[in-house]
Amino acid sequence: MDDALVRAGRALRLVLLTALALLFLIPFYLLVRNGLADDRDITSPEWTFFPREVRWGNVGELFADGSVPFARSLLNSALIAVATTLGTLLLASLAGYGLARIPYRHANKVFYGILGTLLVPAAVTFVPSFVLVSSLGWISTLRGLIVPTLFSAFACFVFRQYFLGFPRELEDAAQVDGLGYWRTYWLVVVPNARPVFAAVGTIVFLGAWNSFLWPLVIGQDQSAWTVQVALSSFTTAQVVRLHELFVAAAVSILPLLLVFLCFQRWIVAGVERSGID
Repeated sequence: MDDALVRAGRALRLVLLTALALLFLIPFYLLVRNGLADDRDITSPEWTFFPREVRWGNVGELFADGSVPFARSLLNSALIAVATTLGTLLLASLAGYGLARIPYRHANKVFYGILGTLLVPAAVTFVPSFVLVSSLGWISTLRGLIVPTLFSAFACFVFRQYFLGFPRELEDAAQVDGLGYWRTYWLVVVPNARPVFAAVGTIVFLGAWNSFLWPLVIGQDQSAWTVQVALSSFTTAQVVRLHELFVAAAVSILPLLLVFLCFQRWIVAGVERSGID
């Protein structure tokens, strides 16, 4: 009787997980289905599981469209996301390690001040940040898109919480060998903190890739467009290019899927080790 209940429970769980997985995959199916169809199939009241005519040429049409430099936008987004991720990891981890390990009587005050910035709405700092970037002549440049977003208070918080629980024995052994704070951080702490680096890096990368408002305002020239700005250009007041919009969205999420699939197991592990409840 108990074995039968266990098997029934496993079967029910399998059915439930399968249904949830299919539900999760519906948006991806719609992107691919509509991206390979023409506008008539997309807007037709008679729905078909597959488009009447699979148009693989829509992908080539997307990259051949002279009005939207989609390939350049993908490259810009990749450069911005990678640079933002690396810069954020370096700055936030250094700040978190310093606040957690370097003796300083005002360390907690500095930490609470950093946390306080999380309470400030982004709209409050948006205009001053734009004025500063404009005065530096960074409009429509990668510097203007990357530098103002490098530091993350959330990432600093995660690193600080993680380093508070980092084994002091490893650092003590490094200091006995004559290493200072910098070399201890670089040679001992970083190699042993890969889970939290991978977790924070994945979150920062996803956020940088999906960022829209700041790139829209700063990237005023087409040469500085990101993929999100390029996607918005397919929908205007005059025309909506549905099939190009869907195929562009499908192409734009491929890097995110690859990053997430590669580092998904580190996200949970890194957050757990950071001490966040």
